[in-house]
Amino acid sequence: MTELSDVYITGAGAYLPGAPIPVERMEDHLGRIGGRDSLLGRRALRWNGVETRHYALDAQGRATHSNAGMCAQAIRAALEDAGLGPEDLQFLAAATTQGDYLVPGHAANVHGELGAGPLEIASFQSVCGSSLMAAKAAWLSVRAGEHKVAAAGASEFSSRWFRPSFYEGTALVDAKGRLRAEADFLRFTLSDGAGAVVMEPAPRPKGLSLRVKFIDLVSLAGRFDPCMWAGASVEGRTDPLATWSFTGPAAAHAQGAIALLQDFELLKRVIRAWVGVYLAKVDEGRIAPGEIDHLLCHYSARSLREEIVALLEATDGMIPEDRWFSNLRSVGNIGAASIWVMLDEFMRSDRLKPGQQVLCVVPESGRAFVGFMLLEAVG
Repeated sequence: MTELSDVYITGAGAYLPGAPIPVERMEDHLGRIGGRDSLLGRRALRWNGVETRHYALDAQGRATHSNAGMCAQAIRAALEDAGLGPEDLQFLAAATTQGDYLVPGHAANVHGELGAGPLEIASFQSVCGSSLMAAKAAWLSVRAGEHKVAAAGASEFSSRWFRPSFYEGTALVDAKGRLRAEADFLRFTLSDGAGAVVMEPAPRPKGLSLRVKFIDLVSLAGRFDPCMWAGASVEGRTDPLATWSFTGPAAAHAQGAIALLQDFELLKRVIRAWVGVYLAKVDEGRIAPGEIDHLLCHYSARSLREEIVALLEATDGMIPEDRWFSNLRSVGNIGAASIWVMLDEFMRSDRLKPGQQVLCVVPESGRAFVGFMLLEAVG
């Protein structure tokens, strides 16, 4: 039996399109539905605590980047950080909520943009948690000795879902021109960009690397209906026979099934389930909060962080907030890319010391999923 190898993150990279857009210009950039300001949008911006974010669309709604192109840029940056180039890459796992094409998969298009030679690829399509799904594939490929250099990349081009034309003339807009909350909140929540990590069976010769101690992925889809979705109307999302069962794209658009939607009442229950999984990991000794030096927890809004903290403070699982690192305020919620963009900035912050442990947590509201990655700094 082949002996399993230790695996190290030897490089991290990020790519954020365009100049940062300040909060007061976000709706100018996305466009106003029916030409009117969104009342929910202003509240959403207060809740999420984002001050600036990036979009791969210009103010006229024209794409300035592709989803795959941003991911390729982040992978190039991660390879350069590891002292490598695209020609060294042997395995590429790419994650996103929705790629540039319905078919083929995201990884194939990222590979095309990257321009590397023949290599093995894997595509992961979910929401935020797809980042760690891709990471686990890359980790296991190196751990099993099949590849020496693997990359896990994730990218999002959410803003193209949020132009007024996605909603106007659909069942999502009422007679007064107001967009349903299930759609409107997300317009002011999600951002564009990409991040990536490189994994190898040995640490980099100079500087810090991160040994991957474990990656645990937990789906709770057996307990919950879809909480964040596209491809079904608000009323029809719980019936798998009703998804995409329209006479054509125009009919799907008219029912509001093309838009990205969120059930906020269900989200409140899903948050408690995420915390429950984490506490189970603590109880079984898989995660020891007192041994965690840095916590990188992906969350979509400052208010969500506050709710998670409130649930944890009454338990033995709370990691003190002074150990938390986040860049949500400056880059926003970039979905699957968030954890890698966060890790890249964290690695450049000089906070990390050899021997310290870093816990990355990525909850996903898609259909109730949460992933954990424990890292140890080696120098």
